[in-house]
Amino acid sequence: MSFDVEINNIRKKIDDYKNEGKILFAGSSFQTHSIPMLHILSLIDKSIPIYFLNTGYLFPETIEYKDEIANLYGLKVVDLKSSTPRNMQKDANGRLLFTSDPDFCCHLNKISPLEPILHTFDVWINGVRADQNANRAKMKEEQATPQGAMRYHPMLTWTKQMIWQYIKEYKIPVHPLDAAGYTSIGCEPCTRKIDVSQMGDERMARWFGLNKTECGLHTELIK
Repeated sequence: MSFDVEINNIRKKIDDYKNEGKILFAGSSFQTHSIPMLHILSLIDKSIPIYFLNTGYLFPETIEYKDEIANLYGLKVVDLKSSTPRNMQKDANGRLLFTSDPDFCCHLNKISPLEPILHTFDVWINGVRADQNANRAKMKEEQATPQGAMRYHPMLTWTKQMIWQYIKEYKIPVHPLDAAGYTSIGCEPCTRKIDVSQMGDERMARWFGLNKTECGLHTELIK
């Protein structure tokens, strides 16, 4: 399968943004399925910064994979961290927030660090796909954020099959934990391996057993 049409469409959109004088950045969790978008950006404009939310709870393999991909494709990756130290991320009973209030934990480690960036840039290039879960299936290619920046979702109509075809065609390295059976990799305390035959969507492995499917980036930071 040739991806020339998809790449050219993304290139044209990014060129249009730049011709309008807009300042762009991209965000990535550096899971395997995130890398096709980053590879495409490396073909179009390596100067677009890639912001990486380093929560302090990530698998060491994710940090290593991020560094590998950044070096391989010449990407400008910027780490974002919470201004609240991990030892202060506790509830009134002294329990770490990821055990007692995962929504607030996500707010401290993901929403709060990214909000200032959305005040600084005009366009947030984001790799969400409609086939990942019900929330993302309702998204549009372009949507505003409460902070005024525009979200651009170039991979929204891509399927899981297209992602893996792209990875195969361009010989993209995969996340080390893929082979261990992880389908969606976030923070270590909130990520599990799930029997693929029992999965409704690939993000069921996150916050297993809780009524939670998103960290807030794609619910709070979108109009």
